[in-house]
Amino acid sequence: MIKRRNTATQEAVLSVLSSKRRAMSQDAVVKQMDINADRATIYRILNRFCEDNIVHKIVADDGKQYFAVCMKCDEITVPENHFHFRCTICETIECLTSLVEFSVPEKYIVKQMNCVLVGICKDCS
Repeated sequence: MIKRRNTATQEAVLSVLSSKRRAMSQDAVVKQMDINADRATIYRILNRFCEDNIVHKIVADDGKQYFAVCMKCDEITVPENHFHFRCTICETIECLTSLVEFSVPEKYIVKQMNCVLVGICKDCS
């Protein structure tokens, strides 16, 4: 893995994402940041974080990309293959701790998956 230098912008992006327990769009991250940064820079940082397994990307049913910190701690362990839930009222996306189990026909190789459930979250119901 390539050693990457840490910048103030990277720290700001990671701080915003880490402070939330839910996935955020690039626009939401920018609004929460306390420093000014170019949108293209933020996009590159978010995708680099995905490459480095710091965050994961969720492409929701609305076509937007959301990013969430990969949670692996004693309190919450989110499996690599897990569902996401998008609330149609508050527009949040959160990682669910349920493991996704699936099967594919022989000789198919799954490299990535995207599971988004859409409805009303526990806070809005």
